Amino acid sequence: MAAAPTTSVDSPSRARRRPYIDWLRGVAVLVMLLAHTTDAWTRVDDRGTWLYGWLVKIAGMGAPLFLFLAGLSVALGASARAAKVGERAASRAVMRRGWEIFGLAFLFRLQSFVLSPGASPAGLLKVDILNVMGPAIALAAWLWGLGGTLGRRLLLLGAATLAFTLVTPPLRAAAWPAVLPDVFEWYLRPPPGRSWFTMFPWAGLLVGGAFVGVLLESAREARHERRMVAGLTLGGLAVWAASWAGSYYPSIYANASFWTTSPSYYFLRLGLMTATIGGAYLWMQRPTARHFSPMLVFGHTSLFVYWIHVEMVYGQLTRPLARKLSLPWALVAFVVFTIAMLGLAMLKNRLVAAWKARRAAQLSTNAPGWPASTLRSKSSR
Repeated sequence: MAAAPTTSVDSPSRARRRPYIDWLRGVAVLVMLLAHTTDAWTRVDDRGTWLYGWLVKIAGMGAPLFLFLAGLSVALGASARAAKVGERAASRAVMRRGWEIFGLAFLFRLQSFVLSPGASPAGLLKVDILNVMGPAIALAAWLWGLGGTLGRRLLLLGAATLAFTLVTPPLRAAAWPAVLPDVFEWYLRPPPGRSWFTMFPWAGLLVGGAFVGVLLESAREARHERRMVAGLTLGGLAVWAASWAGSYYPSIYANASFWTTSPSYYFLRLGLMTATIGGAYLWMQRPTARHFSPMLVFGHTSLFVYWIHVEMVYGQLTRPLARKLSLPWALVAFVVFTIAMLGLAMLKNRLVAAWKARRAAQLSTNAPGWPASTLRSKSSR
């Protein structure tokens, strides 16, 4: 997933990475692993239990949180880059990253097709989270660059956030998308009986995250950031409470479903995710925050973990476990699998670090006359 820009805990005004955002992304990875392992390995008889029902509700927050944090990182990353290259170039760079992720979505589907004998070629065009995330990042970055100022950016991103959710119910019921080729209609609404990702309303969660990211980035000093985080937490809880209360009133849409297309459910999740920023911020203020953290490892390697784990959970490697485990044993398997993913993520980080060290050494050998600072700059690109 899109990585958050770099900043330190103590001095957010000096750099752009906020560890509590990375930690929260790590939580999203953990929820994702829980969702996929329990879905893939729990036997049918245990899927009607109250515990499994609660796990489904918790697991259902994984994908929204990924999209929300990716949107938040659009604003943080674009602002950090703009300080070096200007706002227009920063906006274009983040837009390119969005389209790169869109391209990776098809590469990921191709990998799944190759590693799954007998799979239908139609699966290559399935709309998954990366298919939504990529264009949504590009849209959010474009709106960020178009805004130019804090107020205009909030206006544009806020309007887009509202549009994605308010358009969803009538779009699902409209007749005109049916005349489009399936591959295009699937980006607007899922095929009948499927729960695929679609641009409406899923992309709105990412744009909403960019809205929150613009607010968070506006707080440059440490004391201002604390106040902003507190405000976002309270504001998120208020949105969550209002959405929860609103869900008990009749919908303005005749065909809205609370769990899929309802604006109440959309803003309930958006408010709850905004409120979690405060919890993550407080957690990362603890005295041991600088110690080793599995959540930070996952947060820094989220795309890598996503890329490798899906085929491992649903593919040939764990086929003997497919819907064969009782729920308690499925949870044990989730813990073991999570530890394995953590180990692979750490190994990946070590290999990347070793490769960068070798590259820096080669640059030093090949260009002995260059200043050390120049060599470090080139090796970090």
